[in-house]
Amino acid sequence: MKPWVPAAALALALSPFLLLRPSPVRGESMAPTHREGRIAWGLRAWAVAAPARGEVWVVRGPDGPSVKRVLGLPGETVELKGPRLYVEGRWIDEPYVRWPEPQDQGPWHCGEGYLVLGDNRPLSRDGRVWGPLPRAAFLARVSRP
Repeated sequence: MKPWVPAAALALALSPFLLLRPSPVRGESMAPTHREGRIAWGLRAWAVAAPARGEVWVVRGPDGPSVKRVLGLPGETVELKGPRLYVEGRWIDEPYVRWPEPQDQGPWHCGEGYLVLGDNRPLSRDGRVWGPLPRAAFLARVSRP
């Protein structure tokens, strides 16, 4: 066997990880969309467009990598009024949220960052605590479960 064959085989086997990032889901902050113990597969940030509202991303938060949903974009103001989310004063329908936060929270001004929240609001440690995250904190856009 040629000496380069094992190295080429290893490189070929690992090549999908240049584009894909597996991330374990920790906790129930994204339930029911993503459950604890599952693997969230995402396209690495360098291979996709900037985050858009409603997309799920693996982000580097203060507690380490987390799976969260993008809700506030640069320059926007986000506010929770009871169970409803408002961006720039407009109500945003969130069919993926089964357990909303019952009390008013915010407003949060995104500045140049992005506000990310978990779908299971009462159990999520997210942008409500961290504040907006810079684009550099976005690691991979998660594909649908």
